[in-house]
Amino acid sequence: MDDPELGQVPNNLLALGIASETIDYAPLNKDKGGRPMTMTHRTTTTVTLAAALVCAGAALTTTAAQAQRQGPLVLAKASYFFVGGKLDPAVEGTAPVGQIYVEYMIPQRLRHRTPVVMVHGGSQSGTNFTGTPDGREGWAQYFVRRGYAVYVVDGVGRGRSAHWSDVHGAVSKANMERLTQRFVAPERYKLWPQAHLHTQWPGEGKPGDATFEQFYFSQMPSIVNYTKQQEINPPAIIALLEKIGPSILVTHSQSGAFAWPVVDRRPDLVRANIAVEPNGPPVREAEFKGAPDWFGESTRDKTYGLGEEPITYDPPVGASSKLEFVRQEKADKPDYVRCWLQKEPARKLPNLAKVPTLVIVSEASYHAPYDHCTVAYLNQAGVKTTFIRLDEVGVRGNGHMMMLEKNNMTIAAVMANWVERVGNGTRRQQVAGR
Repeated sequence: MDDPELGQVPNNLLALGIASETIDYAPLNKDKGGRPMTMTHRTTTTVTLAAALVCAGAALTTTAAQAQRQGPLVLAKASYFFVGGKLDPAVEGTAPVGQIYVEYMIPQRLRHRTPVVMVHGGSQSGTNFTGTPDGREGWAQYFVRRGYAVYVVDGVGRGRSAHWSDVHGAVSKANMERLTQRFVAPERYKLWPQAHLHTQWPGEGKPGDATFEQFYFSQMPSIVNYTKQQEINPPAIIALLEKIGPSILVTHSQSGAFAWPVVDRRPDLVRANIAVEPNGPPVREAEFKGAPDWFGESTRDKTYGLGEEPITYDPPVGASSKLEFVRQEKADKPDYVRCWLQKEPARKLPNLAKVPTLVIVSEASYHAPYDHCTVAYLNQAGVKTTFIRLDEVGVRGNGHMMMLEKNNMTIAAVMANWVERVGNGTRRQQVAGR
């Protein structure tokens, strides 16, 4: 039976052939006045949200522990499909190009109308979200248990989104040392000031350890040309959103650069933009050298500040009206990089500003010295952005692959609580566009 406040079965479920009697709708969350939570209940300041999460630190830990102890996942449906792309007769064998693989889980007890879409980072696949290398549940299961429909993507040319005939160019080679430095055991290399704080990897972080090898086995060849990746992934993600309806978009690392064009082109299809350590920093990539100098940087500016794909600025960017950038004279803290921002007066990002945005960074990751620069760039351009440093809300010791680490469910709870505070997880579709 359809819930009186949710109305009919959401379009994304109808598209997958799920009838109303299949779903057990839980009641919507309400505000103090008894109204369903909507976009107007937005939290866009770091201080308010961070304070609330610190107070709830014990509750987050309890929630995460409960998630790992719960019984079997009860689903209305679980399957997969492909979306986006085309059959290209110009490629040998008329190969499919530009498609993405999407795996989904619909909970039996659906508490939230808005689904969650998860997009992995570089050299990774959707398995980042559907489990951990030591056999625990992933972020996808956490959100399903919390009552969300979840869609997990393998990006274009990655994993089960096959890359036929090198149509998108060469792919990367295996690199165990870089994986160990950046993802698994940065504390052994100490290439950035925060690296020694890493404690949450579930294992010894070296060959011979079962968890390490499970993670290394999961690595995927990536299209070397990152500009090409930024070109081909947003259309496929938009095709997914057009199929399932407005969603909460969760991106990690490399795919953060895909999120900005997606939100820019279709803000009506993104209810919330969660950028987990998004590709950055803006304008110029950071390089890590270890003590005492710690940081270097690339010499090439990103054409659109946040990446290479066009996004809408006001006033517009054009061949005769390019973005101009300036670098901080002094970093915000000694162990941070110096940020690049727009030269004032800064152009605005009007479409990105329409969507609530969260940037989340862990304590020990190589993003810890620079993700504040992404937030500063967005805020300067009029995109009110919530910024959560996990260590500041009591979640300590994480690296870049936080979704796989020992306290992964605690971090999932931080994100879910933010989503529900801004009202996107429980809002009615009737308020779309407000």
